[in-house]
Amino acid sequence: TTTKASKATRVVTRASMWYGPDRAKWLGPYSDNACPSYLKGEYPGDYGWDSAGLSADPETFASYREAELIHARWGMLGALGCVGPELTGDSSLAPNPWFKQGALIFADGGLDYLGNPSLVHAQSIIAVLACQVVLMGLAEAYRVNGGPAGEGLDKLHPGESFDPLGLADDPDTFAELKVKEIKNGRLALVSI
Repeated sequence: TTTKASKATRVVTRASMWYGPDRAKWLGPYSDNACPSYLKGEYPGDYGWDSAGLSADPETFASYREAELIHARWGMLGALGCVGPELTGDSSLAPNPWFKQGALIFADGGLDYLGNPSLVHAQSIIAVLACQVVLMGLAEAYRVNGGPAGEGLDKLHPGESFDPLGLADDPDTFAELKVKEIKNGRLALVSI
């Protein structure tokens, strides 16, 4: 039981270092009076920095927070998508930089995803763009209108079927994972 108690204390200590008044702040030890009063450290990734006052209104802050998290998740997928062409290469599976991969759609044979023409064989940039707009529009409309989250679940971190590994079962671990998600998402957005 001593091991369980020390592990529980360690988890609480790790999670509490990202939340509350003693959390890490954007100026480090010089942040004492530099943080606005409305940023109390109750949300993941709150380092007390809002020089433009964008988070002063709670409704605006909630919408910005949701937009940041959604964009961060897409940014992490985009960063992974930049590595994919480097690994799979062009249609002959020759190494091809990710920033040149899109130009292959204008080549004579078009663009074969994963080097296989039977998977997706794209020959028209207009068709690819239209398909992406329709699919993303449908997915976003589904998410905005309640989507698969169901009733009584958090829109940003729904859990249940979106957490098949049960990573959010422990509240302290879940609080730490929220911070990791937003930190990695911000890094991915900067890296793209």
